[in-house]
Amino acid sequence: MSGLGTPRGPEFHSPSWASEPLLTEAPVHSAAKGRRFPAAALAALAVVGLSAGAGGAAGYFAGRDDDAEPATAAPLPQGNVPADLVGAAARVLPSVVSVQVRTGQGGASGSGFVFDNRGHIVTNNHVVAAGRGGSVSIVGADGQRRTAEVVGTDPGSDIAVLRVTDGAPPQPLALADPNGTRVGEPVLAVGSPLGLSGTVTAGIVSALDREVRLGGQARQTAVQTDASINPGNSGGPLVNARGEVIGVNTAIATMEGGGSIGIGFAVPIERARQVADSLIARG
Repeated sequence: MSGLGTPRGPEFHSPSWASEPLLTEAPVHSAAKGRRFPAAALAALAVVGLSAGAGGAAGYFAGRDDDAEPATAAPLPQGNVPADLVGAAARVLPSVVSVQVRTGQGGASGSGFVFDNRGHIVTNNHVVAAGRGGSVSIVGADGQRRTAEVVGTDPGSDIAVLRVTDGAPPQPLALADPNGTRVGEPVLAVGSPLGLSGTVTAGIVSALDREVRLGGQARQTAVQTDASINPGNSGGPLVNARGEVIGVNTAIATMEGGGSIGIGFAVPIERARQVADSLIARG
């Protein structure tokens, strides 16, 4: 699709392929005219940042034969969507925002979530950096656009903090106990993939303490998930079934620079909280 900007973002080195550096800088989907960049090697997994500018939608229609009898139609399965995830989505969505950066040459967009009662929004550094100092605004679930300013950024952890400068922000999200997350527990990734605000996808925690390189060159651990996350999800929350944030969605692994293949990474919430608190204190 069009809209690819200058390649930038976090890198990934698979521990199992340590003998050969497998890295591709993240493409940033932006409003500027796209350009091509070299594809990764066939076997390479590349973690890419998830900021986006232009969106699209795909629909699915399931019908039935007109002769089918309604009374004998099989009931829809109810067990595929646990009620606790439905409740978690309802609690989280009002506090998740679309982050939009605009410049004279275009811009970029990602996601974020309300961090505290003082109007601070947590997002990814590469979402803000993609806009190269342009004007920043957030759009909430209510559709209202609010001006925001960059309080601080930490490229090494790929975390940035914004502050809403006009209007009252929504309620902050609850942060999970960092020692309470378990492999296999259900999670939701919430954000604005491809500009589709208020999108929720479900999955599980696939792994904890996965070593990756996000933002900087130093290895750090991340939460791995199979919840579908795509360009535009950057900076949005990964939440558990109680609606508590367990991580900040930051990157995905791809084959040859493609889209999501069910391997995504989030900055653990305890690290994100520490960085955000530090940026706010200095800002």
